[in-house]
Amino acid sequence: MLFRSRYRRVVAGSAVGTSHVAAGTACQDSCWAQVDTWPGRGSVLSIFVADGAGSALRGGEGAELAIKAAAEFMQKKLALAEFGLGDDFAVDCVLEVRAALFSEAERTGLRARDFACTFLGIVSSDLGTLIMQVGDGGIVLDVGEGLEVPIIPMSGEYANMTHFVTDEDAVDRLVSRVLNKPVLRAAAFSDGIQRLAIQMATNTAHEPFFAPFFKVLSTATAEQEDQLQQALLRFLNSDAVNDRTDDDKTLALAVLI
Repeated sequence: MLFRSRYRRVVAGSAVGTSHVAAGTACQDSCWAQVDTWPGRGSVLSIFVADGAGSALRGGEGAELAIKAAAEFMQKKLALAEFGLGDDFAVDCVLEVRAALFSEAERTGLRARDFACTFLGIVSSDLGTLIMQVGDGGIVLDVGEGLEVPIIPMSGEYANMTHFVTDEDAVDRLVSRVLNKPVLRAAAFSDGIQRLAIQMATNTAHEPFFAPFFKVLSTATAEQEDQLQQALLRFLNSDAVNDRTDDDKTLALAVLI
């Protein structure tokens, strides 16, 4: 998906991992990236990423439902004359996502954990920025002081484990951060990209990974915009990426232009 406004340009995509290709399973990541007009307040960027749990019966469906619920929540908020980008917004968003997953579990006669997925989001306006995260994956932002990783990606009690938005303590596990500036550059990604995008030892952004993306997003002409998502998908499916990870891969990027 690609959207261009007067202020922000975004691109996002997901690609199936080689381990899922070998197993004959579909991509279990899902994402949303959009710029909306907020009458009288400029534009609002929203990015959401979810990664279905590999151990969950319908983790991929859970990720899709989570993104759909978050996008609908965002549209409802935009319809209001006023809303604040604070911790309450993050909690309400996660509660909406959980409600959608629990409702689907009840409808299908399954357990909520059968739809388990991680969830993270970025919402940014001219007035400030809110980020939120349950589980692994990551968010990288630049609000004027260079790229930073405001939330340390979550891991579970054991290696290769994490937390999910369907967990009983998901709201307690939710981490949100409020920044009083709009983002100049932003990225959100699932854990399939995490080791490429973050210096894990220091929990800092790997600048050489992001620099080409942000440069292209910032300098692309209107005629080139339609090619941006295909270029991103080619990257996500490239040998250079697949040699580093066999997991599903999602990457969403935004720049202020």
